[in-house]
Amino acid sequence: MQLLNTITAGLLLGSSCLAAASPATWQRSVSQAPKKAAPKVFIVSMFEPEAAAWWGIPEFDLLAHNITIPGASPVFPDVHCTADYSVCQLITGEGEINAAITVSSIALHPFFDLTHTYFLVAGIAGVNPKVATIGSATFARYAIQVALQYEIDLRELPDNFTTSYFPQGAYAPDQYPTSIYGTEVFEVNADLRALAVSFAKKANLSDSDSAKEYRSKYTAKGYEAATKAPSVLECDVATTDVYYSGKLLSEAFDNTTEVWTNGTGKYCSSAQEDNATLQALLRTSARNLTDFSRIIIMRTGSNFDQPHPDESALQHLKYVDAGGFEPSIKNLYNAGIEVVTGILNGWNSTFKAGVKPSNYVGDIFGTLGGTPDFGPGRQQALADAGAITKRGLVRRGLMLA
Repeated sequence: MQLLNTITAGLLLGSSCLAAASPATWQRSVSQAPKKAAPKVFIVSMFEPEAAAWWGIPEFDLLAHNITIPGASPVFPDVHCTADYSVCQLITGEGEINAAITVSSIALHPFFDLTHTYFLVAGIAGVNPKVATIGSATFARYAIQVALQYEIDLRELPDNFTTSYFPQGAYAPDQYPTSIYGTEVFEVNADLRALAVSFAKKANLSDSDSAKEYRSKYTAKGYEAATKAPSVLECDVATTDVYYSGKLLSEAFDNTTEVWTNGTGKYCSSAQEDNATLQALLRTSARNLTDFSRIIIMRTGSNFDQPHPDESALQHLKYVDAGGFEPSIKNLYNAGIEVVTGILNGWNSTFKAGVKPSNYVGDIFGTLGGTPDFGPGRQQALADAGAITKRGLVRRGLMLA
């Protein structure tokens, strides 16, 4: 059974790290801590196997300092940092709510100065076999909250509907939502992404015999990418708390990605946290506590988001081991360490000052300034969200204190 196999693989993979790095043995050196820590890189992991991929590595010791942060996940309450605090790691806990609260709590904590920090979101994901294969490292420009939509049970769909999902306020899947929440799409620095990809391409990506055997079954036309060896790709991430499986859902969210990014985005990976993490960092960036142009989103493929022609969506989700979990965890480190060391080695020459984006960065509202290259435009998006403004309150005869 896939879930059981995945958990077992994760425990085996992390056992060597965890044996030497259990929470009971972590040192918390409060007396030696600086008044403020200003990490150059903050690694964002979502659960223990992703986090443990960075422990016990030769380049640095992430467990030199372990700082308990109020508001962090009760399962993962500590931020881990190197001896000089140049690299730190947080573990959000899985799912959007955990990610939003954990990242917000850490970003707002007075111990950290994150104004020049690069955030590397480094997690595993499902991948679209039309674009990528298991084991690959994908780097996103857009994160799309694909399940923030209307949904009708498939058994009750009108005959002319092709999917049970369609945007809020809309009447068909190809229409842009007219009821806006503001977390639908985030866009990060494409120039920084290009640098991160150039670093990651130096990595020797891991694979497995079982992954090679499984991906060879994707023989249908249009799935050539699935059969290739792991590689480093530029393509975008879908966020939803729902762990989905199936060709129809993949196609629906591929369409959502295209529509919501005005045809620019390319859906290839699925995750449960990224839009929540980005919303937390956007709000703190709006208060000059973080820098939204210093975010890298890396997801490595642990499984495909849909089955091959000879298995059902349920078999694919629950009963088949695709062999991708262990390589995907290893490749978080293999590709990610190239990104981290690339930033550290180029700090004075490039990264301290920041990588100026040539594209828009931010949300659908233009919260950080600039003009969004997706959505209906800032003013219409705010109107569709029902934004309350001081001017609007004055028109209603109300005043803010």
